[in-house]
Amino acid sequence: MKIIGSIQARMSSTRLPGKVLKPILGKPMLLWHIERLRRSRLLDDIIVATTEDSRDEPIVRFCETHDIKYFRGSEEDVLDRIASMIDTYRIDVHAEFFGDSPLTDPHIVDETIGYFLKHRDQFDFVSNHQQTTYPPGQEVLVYWGRCLIEANRSVAKADPLREHVSIHITQHPDLYRLKNLPAPERYHYPDIYLEVDTEKDFDLMTRIITHFDSQGQPHFSLAQILDHLHRHPELVSINNTENRRWKAFREDDV
Repeated sequence: MKIIGSIQARMSSTRLPGKVLKPILGKPMLLWHIERLRRSRLLDDIIVATTEDSRDEPIVRFCETHDIKYFRGSEEDVLDRIASMIDTYRIDVHAEFFGDSPLTDPHIVDETIGYFLKHRDQFDFVSNHQQTTYPPGQEVLVYWGRCLIEANRSVAKADPLREHVSIHITQHPDLYRLKNLPAPERYHYPDIYLEVDTEKDFDLMTRIITHFDSQGQPHFSLAQILDHLHRHPELVSINNTENRRWKAFREDDV
């Protein structure tokens, strides 16, 4: 069984263009993300899912330089991009990640994939994403690759929601068996934003990574991040009033 993680990444982000390759301590943000995901014990490989647009050539060069697999598809039709990648690489189980979340905790990745594998006869889709209980930026979405290929075939090409991916599974509990994994109490901080959508987000990310690097800890867990932020609450205030457009697509916190 092939278990592959993909990271959606492009240079043309409207709020912070080029963010995925913006350097933190001299290392592109995307590389920080990939290095963390490579610590997963259950992912067989990682693919960067970028676009065919010429503006994303730097991402392709980055992947080639660092020997990272990549796939190019439609910029606007992200559903088709990811489904085509799954089909091309013959992915059995797909773990979906976002290029604006460089601090994904590999332990949480393995917990989510492990739950999916243990209950694979009961669920088609397992995530901690349908309700926001973990700090945003810790999203892990795991599902059968065939489900997204099927969704890609059934959703009308003119549907504007094709710019999104997994909602074409989660919006159809009549077709797919869904499971959301809420954060345990120690991780239940839905108002701490560990994602990069704006300059303020990038500032916080840089401060977090710089702190742990200065302590000789290039790898650190979500628990360690939260401990640091609890000791320095002024850091949380850097970006906690930024507008989050994704909130329109998620259920209320639990």
